[in-house]
Amino acid sequence: MRQRIDGVTPPYEPETDRALHRWMPPGVARDPLMLFKVLERHPELASRMRALGAGLLVHGRLSDADRELVIARVAARAGCAYEWGVHMATYAETAGLTPRQVTLTATGGPDHPAWSGRQAALLHAVDELHDTAQVGDAAWSGLREHLDEPEVLELLVLAGWYRTIAYVANGARIEPEPWALALPGTDRSGA
Repeated sequence: MRQRIDGVTPPYEPETDRALHRWMPPGVARDPLMLFKVLERHPELASRMRALGAGLLVHGRLSDADRELVIARVAARAGCAYEWGVHMATYAETAGLTPRQVTLTATGGPDHPAWSGRQAALLHAVDELHDTAQVGDAAWSGLREHLDEPEVLELLVLAGWYRTIAYVANGARIEPEPWALALPGTDRSGA
């Protein structure tokens, strides 16, 4: 399937070039992600989105490990191969996810023995949010064993944010980055 909205292409206008580089983490040598190039088709919307996205990714209270586990699970449950592949290729190792756990974010249940109690609590909450847009009492109690109130609030926003990103990437059929990991069980060709 062909990408539905083309990203902006070089040579970029100076403001577009600045905006694309603001999306990318400092010191990253890669070209801006296609997701960002697509979002820059609507610069005003992109600038509003960038503030929240950067805040969650760089300035959040959740640990890198918690954040990346939540993002991977949200992306996998939403069938968003694009976002799952980018995050797992970029952040999984530094977040401490083993290769087996990376695969399990897409293929395993929250009670798999590869997960710690904390990780299982995060996964249960994400799965309930995905299935019902709610967190039941048992999943809430599991979260509160490991996270304080500000962290729980951040987790709820993080899960919702990456669900939004999944809608954008899936709806626009953004093609995978060539260096990204393939979501287990998907065909990278999009066929």
